[in-house]
Amino acid sequence: MAGAPALFLNRHSFAGYILFGSLVPCQLELMFVLPRPCPCINVSRRSANPSFIVADFWSWFPIGPTGFRTLLIFSCGLSILILRIAHYHVGLKTTESGLQALGSSLLSAQTYETAFWYSISSFLFCSIFLFSMSESSNLHWITYFSGTRARLNERPLFLACYLGVCALFQTITHYKIDVDRLDFDISKHQTKVQQKALGVLPRSFQIVLLQLPGTLAQSAQQAVSALVASLFIYYFILRSSAWGWALTFFRPFYSLPKTNIVPATWPTDIYLLVRCVYAGTLMQFVWAAGNTAFSVFMVREPLKNGNPLTSESKDPNGSLLNGLKSKKLSIKSFAMWELALIARDFEVRRQAIFCDIDRKDGPMWSQVYSICMELLKQIETRVDEYGKAPPLAFAQPNPVVEAKQRTAAPLRQEAIFTKKGETPGLLGGVEKALDQIARTPGSSPVSELSPLAKKTWRDAKDRMLTREQQEALSPEHLRSEFGNWTTSLLRIGYIGRLFRHDFRTRIAGVVLGTPYAEPTLYTNAAQALCLLAVHSLAEDQFGNVHRDVPSIIRTLTAVIRKVEGLHQRFPLHWTDPSGTKESPEVDQILDALRTGLEQVVAKFEPYSSDLRLSLGDLRLAKEAIVKPEKEAPVPEEMEPVVKPKTIDEKNVEPSRNRREFKRAEMEQAR
Repeated sequence: MAGAPALFLNRHSFAGYILFGSLVPCQLELMFVLPRPCPCINVSRRSANPSFIVADFWSWFPIGPTGFRTLLIFSCGLSILILRIAHYHVGLKTTESGLQALGSSLLSAQTYETAFWYSISSFLFCSIFLFSMSESSNLHWITYFSGTRARLNERPLFLACYLGVCALFQTITHYKIDVDRLDFDISKHQTKVQQKALGVLPRSFQIVLLQLPGTLAQSAQQAVSALVASLFIYYFILRSSAWGWALTFFRPFYSLPKTNIVPATWPTDIYLLVRCVYAGTLMQFVWAAGNTAFSVFMVREPLKNGNPLTSESKDPNGSLLNGLKSKKLSIKSFAMWELALIARDFEVRRQAIFCDIDRKDGPMWSQVYSICMELLKQIETRVDEYGKAPPLAFAQPNPVVEAKQRTAAPLRQEAIFTKKGETPGLLGGVEKALDQIARTPGSSPVSELSPLAKKTWRDAKDRMLTREQQEALSPEHLRSEFGNWTTSLLRIGYIGRLFRHDFRTRIAGVVLGTPYAEPTLYTNAAQALCLLAVHSLAEDQFGNVHRDVPSIIRTLTAVIRKVEGLHQRFPLHWTDPSGTKESPEVDQILDALRTGLEQVVAKFEPYSSDLRLSLGDLRLAKEAIVKPEKEAPVPEEMEPVVKPKTIDEKNVEPSRNRREFKRAEMEQAR
């Protein structure tokens, strides 16, 4: 059987698209990094002067220093491309909270590999940037102050540390926004108005080019944030060690001082800070452009020359089945996407699926049907198992234990602390309290006080604390303040992200599974199954599909009803301050299931008696097709915070009640 699961990752001309996406920022950066003649010089003088002509020629000729620098800048994006190929995944991460995701990331070698590749890219970019700077910028590593005496320049050292901090920040951002994820619906995020402006270019190029302006602005913002952090990190943490390592590296090549004393003056001035932001923006733009190009070009439709990707295989159906049966989620998702496209647009491939009945593991339709139904039933199984206690590994009956006779004397009731006489003072009170706690754990010494002692305690508390202090220390007030403080803390971006349990990720993990939830796998499975069933009325020559139609209708109906019920009863976590039950992934699956069920019911309802579909099955299916109306979001009713009553109010309330009671008795007497 020809074909392999890797066939679904064979994107024709994919390397060319990625190279183009990485070369675009390189060409833009060469326009700003490379030294160019001053624009204020007269054009006629430049054209008449041979030196200017030679300078312009060698600035843009690919074979030479310019080509070498272009290759180095391109290698900055190429290292990120290697990283993305190694670590890409599909699906939404369904970790419970950001703190769990942070812990798993810190313990994963993949995180440190990501930081390593970003650091390599930063080092290459720093080298080519410093090499391209002129003498007037004062960014060379070695300077000469008096005669030929060499000194290490701290300005490029600060720039190198700054670009290293940029690499660290980019690593954090890489996992914060999950850059490694491939979003199959990325092409749907662009509006039609934007696409018409670049209608000549392919759709993937349109998406990349439309995202570049926003990417550049975001790169500048990240560069400024990294500069603020690097000022603190460099001067308080890295300066002495970085200065010493730099001197150690350059001493074999230059006659530098033997001491590692840090210069008394700071290297940063306004010109260096501007150049840092300038270099950081360009480097961040290379990374962002490379990541965007990879994420867009990698999720192109599995088509080649307008036909399904497996059409050129010797056994197209066999290659498709290999992808559908793959254990890797990304390959299986691409294969299911191709199956959905075949079921919708390619009649010849549909007929090939219906007519392929001589396979080793059964007819092609039967295998496709079982794979798609298994995915849909997995959703049903997860919903049914939600909230149930995990089954015990071995349910063994409790052994009957015979009552044993007491072999030890009963516990003694006298004092625990052995003492010759009654210990007076504070030590005696402590011993008595410890003795009581040891005999009756859980009870406090105050609970054993007599009514007179309790009254004395309250009087002492009234004399020692004011009314405001007593109200502030009341349990109701403390609980209210703690709740308000916790809610305010969770609304802070970085802090709340660590402890927040979002409704979206929690319900997606229940419905779609963990650790990654890819909704398009299930939507494409439902779409392919329903469209193949609909087209089988005219294209299935052997009549194998209609026997499975009742099972398709009942399964889709059950899945829709159970997922909707789970969505309604699924609770909000107390750390989720949004208060809204929104899950785009679950809504996407429900819409696909309703659409497919509606198509199947509309086509096969006239043949319900022949298919042994009861009126109850059709009624439940039609009820599931109707999308419930979305109620207007009603803010959750918060429990009213009961303000503790003051002592005056407590004293006034009984007298007020007595006056009201006497007034009622007088009215009755009249």
